[in-house]
Amino acid sequence: MRKILILFLFLVIFAVPVSAADFTAPPAPDSAEELMPVQTENFAQDLWTVVKKGLRVVQPELIETAKLSVSLFAVLVLAGVVRGLPGSQNRVLDLVSVLAISGLLLTQTHSMIRLASETVHELTDYGKLLLPVMTAAMSAQGWTTSAAALYAGTIAFNTVLMTLISKILIPAVYLYLALCVAGSATNEPGIHKIREFLKWISTWLLKLTLYAFTGYMGITGAVSGTADAAAVKATKLSISSMVPVVGGILSEASETVIIGAGVVKSGIGIYGMITFCAILITPFLTIGIQYLMLKLIYALCSGFQLKRPAELIKGFSSAMGLLLGMTGTISVLMMISTVCFMKGVN
Repeated sequence: MRKILILFLFLVIFAVPVSAADFTAPPAPDSAEELMPVQTENFAQDLWTVVKKGLRVVQPELIETAKLSVSLFAVLVLAGVVRGLPGSQNRVLDLVSVLAISGLLLTQTHSMIRLASETVHELTDYGKLLLPVMTAAMSAQGWTTSAAALYAGTIAFNTVLMTLISKILIPAVYLYLALCVAGSATNEPGIHKIREFLKWISTWLLKLTLYAFTGYMGITGAVSGTADAAAVKATKLSISSMVPVVGGILSEASETVIIGAGVVKSGIGIYGMITFCAILITPFLTIGIQYLMLKLIYALCSGFQLKRPAELIKGFSSAMGLLLGMTGTISVLMMISTVCFMKGVN
């Protein structure tokens, strides 16, 4: 009896209170809420729901882009007809064509730049809400050190990339467009060289940041695992071709995303990743449509022998490619981070 009483006394003294914590993902931003599925249970089905709703949302933008394409094509046709007339001044014609194309594209391009900037901010802001919840959930399962390392690394790279985009790359896009217009109007070789250098340095900065991030995740062991080889190959090919500038680098991280889609089983992980996709899908499709339209118009320019207007349109399409690269980079960075957390939570 005495032993039982002593054992009971020890149990009372050394008893540790235990409580269960319910971790829930923060709500999606207003811009993404209407694209979210009613329930988040299956990543593939939920992602397809977001894509279908996003395609319906961008239909008005598709119509506006079609109208802009017709206007640009009309300018090119008119310039081509005038060039064929006897006594036409080709230099004056090129200058007028460049000014007309610039007037048509600058307003639309400004809207695309602002849209990309807002998307980057929304992705970053939502990541700042989601990642602490993921860190707490991972720490509650005993992965305190790993959770702290993942959180610190993700926040550090996210801050660097956000600052890089908002303070350097977005202004660089405006400067790049100004150089495109000036170079096409004056046909000055020096301006073309400065423009190409600016494009190269912007691309290099994006790639360097992404390489450093994936390298950090690889060193910490967060990025690991195996996935179906065919799925990995298909995803790499899709990402590499769909995302300009940094598509090749993003495709290398596709295995992690595929693995993550398979291991994400909790409501936090599915909801968080679907929210990132919902934030991204409408701006990505809108800018992507503009990008493809400019690529098509540039291809048509070869039939009119309008070199300087063609170079201008090519420059605008390159600017759209940079915007797609920025939004694609930061979204994949956040999704890879979420996957790495979920590998610990599950």
